[in-house]
Parts: sequence; C-alpha cells; structure tokens
Amino acid sequence: MIEQEIQRLKESIIAYASFTARMIEESTAGLLDKNEAVLNRLIEEEEIKANHTEIEIEEICIEVIARYEPKTKNLRTVLMIMKINNDLERIGDEAVNIAQAALFLIKKPEVKRLIDIPRMAEISVKMLKDSIQSFVTDNSSFAREICAKDDIVDNLRDQIIRELITYMITDPATIERALQLMRIARSLERVADLSTNFCEDVVFMVEGKNIKHHAEE
Repeated sequence: MIEQEIQRLKESIIAYASFTARMIEESTAGLLDKNEAVLNRLIEEEEIKANHTEIEIEEICIEVIARYEPKTKNLRTVLMIMKINNDLERIGDEAVNIAQAALFLIKKPEVKRLIDIPRMAEISVKMLKDSIQSFVTDNSSFAREICAKDDIVDNLRDQIIRELITYMITDPATIERALQLMRIARSLERVADLSTNFCEDVVFMVEGKNIKHHAEE
C-alpha cells in the first residue's frame, strides 16, 4: 500500500538527515579537536555513503510515483521527500567543505578562539533535526518556530565575518586562515537556510500558505 511506502520513505529520510547532521557535528568537532583522522573519514563517507543514500531514496520515490500514481497529499509528500533528499545531499557537501577547511586550519596557528562557529553549528544542526521532525509529524506550528531561528544563525555569521575582516586588516598574514573560517561560517549558514526551506515547505504543505521571503506578510 502507498501509505506503507510513504512511511518507509519518511523513515529513510529521518535516517539520512541524522547522518548528515552527524557529519556537520563531527566536521566542526574535528576542527575544534584538531582531529585529522575524523575529518578525512568524513570526506570519504560523503563520497560513498551520502551520495549512495541520496540515489537510493530518489529511486524509491520514482518507483512509488510510477506504481501508485499518488494524488493530492500523498503526491505532495513524495515530492517533498525528493526535494529534502536532494537538499540533504547538499548538506553533506557543506560538511565536506567544513572538513576541508578544517584540515587546512588545524595545521596552522589559530586566528582567534573559536566560540561563535561551534554555536552556529549547534543551532544549525538542531534546526536540521527539528525541521525533519516537523515534516514527519506535519507540524506547521513547530516549523514556523524553527524558521524564526534562521536570523540567529545569520547574525552569528555576520559577527564572525566582521571580526575576521578586522583581523585581516590588522594582520594580512591571517588572510588565508580567516577566509577558511568564513568558508565554514557560510557552510553552517547554508545548513540553517536549507532547514528553513524545509520548514517553509511544511507550512505550505499543511496550511497551504506561502511564507517564503515573508510572502505571508
């Protein structure tokens, strides 16, 4: 039955989201701990496991559409799973970006003590996990709450960039390291952006209201 297939897809997307969330957590932890082995393992995992999982889920979605020709809500759910699946692969790519930048940084002296980047990572990962939960449970109120947290991440990114620009102006020797830290901040912001997109789609799916780019206002 199509309901069972959709439930299986939801379980797969939960597992995939947990995997990509762990990648973001561990890439950031690898930077803080200067753990080269963890960072290299994450890059290998994304190339093998993450990409394979994305293809597998997409194939199941296509099969469900072809076999059952779903209508209305079932069709919207399957299409949204396909979109989330694609975006989770992009989050895996962001984890690789963080790991690659971290591999460069752990071999160099610190530009500054890392405080805001771990906070960004914590908030972004929670937004990712919560956004998937809001989708699975059709909870548009929860989705709206998650969307509101995107501003926190944006503000942290802006603060990090302002501070790093000051370091680069004061000491040009820090430029390359500062640019890699900016790369990490932008990757974490992208995770939060994609999580926000998931939540906006949940609101549209459940309430039929478009809240993208403050359209509701």
